Amino acid sequence: MAASDRVVLGPLVGSIDQGTSSSRFLVFNAKTAELLSHHQVEIQQKFPKEGWVEQDPKEILKSVHECVERTCEKLQQLNIDITNIKAIGVSNQRETTVVWDKTTGEPLYNAIVWLDLRTQSTVERLLKRIPGNNKSFFKFRTGLPLSTYFSAVKLRWLLDNVEEIRRAVDDGRAMFGTIDSWLIWCLTGGKNGGVHCTDVTNASRTMLFNIHSLDWDPELCQFFDIPMEILPKVRSSSEIYGLMVCFLKSGALTGVPISGCLGDQSAALVGQMCFQDGQAKNTYGTGCFLLCNTGQKSVFSDHGLLTTIAYKLGRDKPVCYALEGSVAIAGAVVRWLRDNLGIVKTSQEVEKLAAEAGTSYGCYFVPAFSGLYAPYWEPSARGIICGLTQFTNKNHIAFAALEAVCFQTREILDAMNKDCGIPLSQLQVDGGMTNNKVLMQLQSDILCIPVVKPSMPETTALGAAMAAGAAEGVGIWSLNPGDLTAVTCERFEPQINPEESEYRYARWKKAVMKSMDWETSEAPSNGKLN
Repeated sequence: MAASDRVVLGPLVGSIDQGTSSSRFLVFNAKTAELLSHHQVEIQQKFPKEGWVEQDPKEILKSVHECVERTCEKLQQLNIDITNIKAIGVSNQRETTVVWDKTTGEPLYNAIVWLDLRTQSTVERLLKRIPGNNKSFFKFRTGLPLSTYFSAVKLRWLLDNVEEIRRAVDDGRAMFGTIDSWLIWCLTGGKNGGVHCTDVTNASRTMLFNIHSLDWDPELCQFFDIPMEILPKVRSSSEIYGLMVCFLKSGALTGVPISGCLGDQSAALVGQMCFQDGQAKNTYGTGCFLLCNTGQKSVFSDHGLLTTIAYKLGRDKPVCYALEGSVAIAGAVVRWLRDNLGIVKTSQEVEKLAAEAGTSYGCYFVPAFSGLYAPYWEPSARGIICGLTQFTNKNHIAFAALEAVCFQTREILDAMNKDCGIPLSQLQVDGGMTNNKVLMQLQSDILCIPVVKPSMPETTALGAAMAAGAAEGVGIWSLNPGDLTAVTCERFEPQINPEESEYRYARWKKAVMKSMDWETSEAPSNGKLN
């Protein structure tokens, strides 16, 4: 192909979107925000014991390599010159914890995924050292309750249980990071000079980070007994961290700056253009995450929400905060129906089954597979399906599973409205599950407000691309409000009366109460009952 045949589009930005269930690489036009091409690879989740969730960090890295390679091939087939990719952003599943050897570049254990519950006994042990066993003791410093969800307790478990990691720490060979740190270190050279860093949004999910001073907190590190020398350097969400080293056969992207980094939920907030105080979005991925921008003020919840860092879009730019409602199981319930129960072969079939049922016929599904997150923070809860009759079939269970996602969103939206004082008049949504029209209509019905979905649902990847393109030294993407592209949207309006919605929601709450206090740490250790 002659160079003159190539499509000229101006500068492009690549975005690595490394989620819980898949990795993607997407390329956007920096001037129009148009998505030009992408590739996706599903990631294997390992469940070695009940409540344990792991992933192979090398498989994650390999999947990112494959996505970049395939996307570049697709762009070349479209006659798009990949040398126009001027920056790369990274967005990632948060809290998931990796420890690796900086001399060999090898992970020292599988990544412990954010959903993992093995640290429940670690949490209980740590709680005993806190006055009044108060799990919110560090809330005003970290924004977070003490929970299995956050990285510090996962890292504590690894140091307590993996001899190889303890040795590497003693020898000064160990590096800790969330997935963003692991990827950036590997992509900028790995053991040959890779950059060990993270951004403020990911750091704010570790429980080791002070969200006011914007640095690792020595007292928190002391409490969790984490050696500070293994932690990555904390940077803003939009600056040049390092340059890509060659891994593509073609040599493409070598020397391209990695200049954006945001935890996936912060990236979606940026991608949805929620830059004003009070703007909010809900992302439907493996879990469900509602974030409301609170501007330069950190707001603390009285209703079970987290205080987290929304973004810091440049070294000299102010930090912005968000209130967050986190639900552990959303898309994961569909994957469970597919992989564990086998009642569908593809995730798309769930929509079809639910549409055929049109109702759950009184069946309620509380998918508390990893306990309950916001607003309850109840690790003892477990999943239940109740209200079953002989009439109940798989269609009703599929409908109840989708309804569960909507009810959980209603719970965190109610909490958000109480904390903010101003109820949201509509809900901006994104994420893979928003392609499910039955789910989106159900969500509007259960919230009694319109649900607004952008026609380009890849807002997480877009947010990371925006941060990368806007970075100082790159400067190809303007974040000025007047320059941001207007987004076309699809709207879903409530179609049932509020009384019916309230009745169903009250029944759901009853089911949630039945799921509580199920698991106790006194269970026999061999998993068998006498």
